[in-house]
Amino acid sequence: MAIEIKPGVVTGEAYQAVIAAAKAGGYALPAVNVVGTDSVNAVLEAAAKAKSDVIIQVSNGGAEFFAGKGYPDSFQAKVLGAVAMAQHVHLLAEAYGVCVILHTDHANKKLLPWVEALIEHSEAHFEKTGAPLFSSHMLDLSEESLEENIEISATFLERMAKIGLSLEIELGVTGGEEDGIGHELVEGADNSHLYTQPADVLQAYERLAPLGHFSIAASFGNVHGVYKPGNVVLRPEILKNSQALVAETHGTDAKPLDLVFHGGSGSEPEKIAEAVSYGVFKMNIDTDTQWAFAHAIGDYVFANERAFRFQIDPEDGTPYKKQYDPRKWLRKGEESMVTRLLQAFDDLGSTGKSVCA
Repeated sequence: MAIEIKPGVVTGEAYQAVIAAAKAGGYALPAVNVVGTDSVNAVLEAAAKAKSDVIIQVSNGGAEFFAGKGYPDSFQAKVLGAVAMAQHVHLLAEAYGVCVILHTDHANKKLLPWVEALIEHSEAHFEKTGAPLFSSHMLDLSEESLEENIEISATFLERMAKIGLSLEIELGVTGGEEDGIGHELVEGADNSHLYTQPADVLQAYERLAPLGHFSIAASFGNVHGVYKPGNVVLRPEILKNSQALVAETHGTDAKPLDLVFHGGSGSEPEKIAEAVSYGVFKMNIDTDTQWAFAHAIGDYVFANERAFRFQIDPEDGTPYKKQYDPRKWLRKGEESMVTRLLQAFDDLGSTGKSVCA
């Protein structure tokens, strides 16, 4: 029996149904990193315009910024900021008529206490509402051994599955860096470490599948940020081979793995389409939306330079309040971010395919 999925934050079975619909429909959803209400609202606006479901996610640094960089306790700011972002999305997503997967991005070993604190908030939310606060959390333990990566992930998933939380893990490494988490990318070097082995994916599947729902960010040459052409070669066939190995070993459907594409900014459309065809349901986008937001504000500032130098023009007494009002230039950033996201929905094939009832 099909699940009726209503606008708002989707968790548990509804979250898995959104993923299943994307894989069956041959499309993926953009996972957009946010740092404040401006970027959150731009994502909701874009998803509503595109009639697409969407993934909103926050990194530890984004969460800290959301709470306020002036907050005296950095760890608490990371927790409170993520919770505040989640509460903001819960309140507005339903009003926008958008189905949102709510996610936290890269958390390495030193950030495990951050994820644990957020799970506690989801457990409290579950007690009150029957659903967790978030849809999923990511553990990026790619700096650890494969065995430790999988075992820590299993420990977390056992706890998370009890309240319908999903887990995203990283196998292999994503080049570049995001909020201090990542791996150095040497231009022109042999970056063979950026490619996950299908056998490692199989090992993770066999350990985690009995415990609860999880997704895998398997590395196939993807990087955070945008680098000059030719520096990194994407090899989506790694995803195809991983799916095939698990399916053949365990007699599952053709695409048993729910796969994630990290470092999607700047990727070639044909490589995106190929990755999606192999079972990618989620593609992270951050660098491109940051640039879209910043570029539009920069253009506005340059076009209204005197308004950002003088409150009142020293030559003719013109007041510039209407030009420097933050609502004016922040909206320019939001509008540009919306435009970039509409392109992302199109690239991923999700435009017009929301499963919201």
